[in-house]
Parts: sequence; C-alpha cells; structure tokens
Amino acid sequence: MIVKISPSIANGKIKAPPSKSMAHRLLISAALSEGKSQIKQIDLSEDIRATLNCLEGLGAQYSLENDVIKIRGIKLDTNSAYNLNKETQPQKLDCNESGSTLRFLIPIALLFNKPVIFQGKKRLFERPLSVYEDIFLKDPEIQFNKSENEIFVKGYLKSDDYKIPGDISSQFITGLLFALPTLNNNSSSIQIKAPIESLSYLLLTLDALKAFGIQIELEPNKINPDKDLLLTIPGRQKYQAGIHTVEGDYSNAAFFSALNYLRSDNKVEVTNLRESSLQGDKVFPEIFNKLASAKDENTIISLADCPDLAPIAFTVAAALNGAIFTDTKRLAIKESDRAKVMAMELEKFGAKILVEENQVTIKRANLSKPKQALFGHNDHRIVMSLAILASLYGGTIEGAAAINKSFPDFFKVLANCGIDIEIVEE
Repeated sequence: MIVKISPSIANGKIKAPPSKSMAHRLLISAALSEGKSQIKQIDLSEDIRATLNCLEGLGAQYSLENDVIKIRGIKLDTNSAYNLNKETQPQKLDCNESGSTLRFLIPIALLFNKPVIFQGKKRLFERPLSVYEDIFLKDPEIQFNKSENEIFVKGYLKSDDYKIPGDISSQFITGLLFALPTLNNNSSSIQIKAPIESLSYLLLTLDALKAFGIQIELEPNKINPDKDLLLTIPGRQKYQAGIHTVEGDYSNAAFFSALNYLRSDNKVEVTNLRESSLQGDKVFPEIFNKLASAKDENTIISLADCPDLAPIAFTVAAALNGAIFTDTKRLAIKESDRAKVMAMELEKFGAKILVEENQVTIKRANLSKPKQALFGHNDHRIVMSLAILASLYGGTIEGAAAINKSFPDFFKVLANCGIDIEIVEE
C-alpha cells in the first residue's frame, strides 16, 4: 500500500483501539479455561488473528460476533486431539509475524506432549528465542528445534525453579506463567534477576491471570525493576471462564496524541483509556510534555519500560527540540531495527540522528517535506509514526499496509479527524 499525506489540521475525538497486549493475554487465558468465555472489544489485527488461529489449532473453539469473541477453552486433560497415548502428526501453528503469539504459546504447546510446529514469517524467527532454548534444551525429554522459518517442539513441561535474567523480553516469562499453573504436580517458581525491563508487560500478565482465577505469589510484594523478583506458581490451578473487556491501548493512543504536540492548531482528544491501566506506554504524555518543554537535545528519556513508544517519541523529538533516548538496544529486535530505520526515515525530513548500541541522540534541526518516498520497513509503528509527521510536512509512505499487524483502521481514523490522506495504491 502507498499512502500520500498532505499537511492538514487534526481535530476531534478519537476512541483508542483495544490493547493488543491485553487482548493476547485475555484470549489465551480464555482458551485455557474450562467452559466458555467472552472477550469484548476485540480488534482483529493480524497479530490477534494469529493468536486466535493458533489457539484453535490447539483445541479451543471460538466465534466472532461484532467485536466480541466467544471462546470455549481447551480440555487440557481429555482433548482427543492431544491423546498422549496416540502417535499423531505434528500440529502446525502459523504465528504470522506475531512475537507475542509465538513466545506465549511455546510453553503452552508443551502441556500436551504432542509434536507442534510453529511457523511464521522469516523476521519472526530472526528475533531472539534464547531464553526458551536455554531452558528446554537442558531437558532431554523435550525436543526444541529451531530452523530459519519454524520451530519444532515436543515434550511435556515440568514444574521447576526457573531463573531468568530481567533484561530480556517479558514475553518469555509470560509464556511460562500461562502454562505452569496448570501442571498437576508441585509448585514452580520463576526468579527474575534485576534489572527487570518491560516490567509493565509482566504486570499486565499477572492482571490477566488474576482475572481468570490464577494465583501467583510475589516476593517482594512491592515490585521494583531494580530488585530481583521471585514468582511462586502453585500447580493444579484451573482457569475460570468469564466475561472480560479489553481496555484501550495507550501505545496506539500515543500516535494521535502526538498530533497536539506537532502544531498548536491540532486539537485531538483520545478516549477509551483506563486511568488505572498497568500499561507501560501510559507514560506517553509525560514523555511528550518533557519533549515539548525541552530547550535542546540534552533532555534524557529512558525507554526501558516502554520500548514500543520509541518510534513516535523519536518523531516528536525530531519535530521539536531533540532529545537523548537511553535503553534503546532492544529496538533492534522488533519488527524492524527501529532505531536505525527511524533514523533513516526521519533524516529524509532533515532530522539529525545518532544511533548507538543503547542510545539514540536526536539533534535539533529544521525539518521539511521529504524529497523522496518514505518506507514502512514492514513495521506498523514505523508507518504510523511517519504518517503523523507527514501530516505536518507532507509525504508519501510506501509499504503502509504494515499497519494491519496491529491497527488496520489507522488511516481511516486519522482521516476522520481531518488529516488529508490519499490511498495511491492498495
């Protein structure tokens, strides 16, 4: 898709789309529950479709009515598709390009002792899986084989005391937290070594598990990213089916809120955001206000607990007075190498950016309409960030269909609030 955006003024109210992070967690919890659950306010992005299709492949049943998913859980003990005494062909699960789907479901696949092949796009398998490799390759009864575009797993997850570094993606910890409570033997534990990055995503997982009746014991009770954390997971727990609503997404809300910081005559209000949300990206107003009040590029902002805000935060910084962003090393393993590709694309507007291993420095510069086409790098957050800046200076974005990964209606919503958008090529 090629999209042309002309300078225009944005006004109006925008309803934040449902949180993809919470949708994944609630759908998986529902699939592990006995009985039938309803998950309300679902947006069928490519990532959420991948999770639903994989859950169906594991034995869950679901139907969609408007924006409500009705899902009947997997019978972990009696599901005929997972007869432990019967040799079966590997179940193939297509994760598309969803890192959450893959990392969340690998431990769940090991609840059945049945061969499972996870498939997806090449970029998905370029992203790290070393935590699971370190854990499962030590167990002679678990097969874990990774190739260029798939992973083969077979075996049965066991209760254990797991030790995991905190500077990795919380998705690995979340995957274990989904599966370990269901084991019919001793309690397990996960010891997370500080510093703990993406702590907010771990809190979202614990919140979702609690909503479905799963108890996790924390030590210490007050979670601090600079201190070790011990999670104790009692076994023999059962997920309890229920009715739950996906809260609004702060990470996608940030794109629309950013419009207000690019020009004074933009007046956009974003609704459907829960004030008590545990989402780490809830800090975006603080970051934007800090960028707006900065007098030069020496303002320092850490992205350790909100890496998904990086592309739009870089955009706002480039349009204003610059900044220094720290804790950026994990951006290299997202859908694209986000620090490098954002620097590449923002420089087309005239930005001056220095990308280092764990820091990005954006200098103050005079921006203007790019003379060449912008490129989305198959990354939804890159496309959306460039679109926001193009609403100020103008520009054409190639590869804009990447928005389908998380927010298919992004351009429609942006146009509804007054931004001049032309779909040049589908």
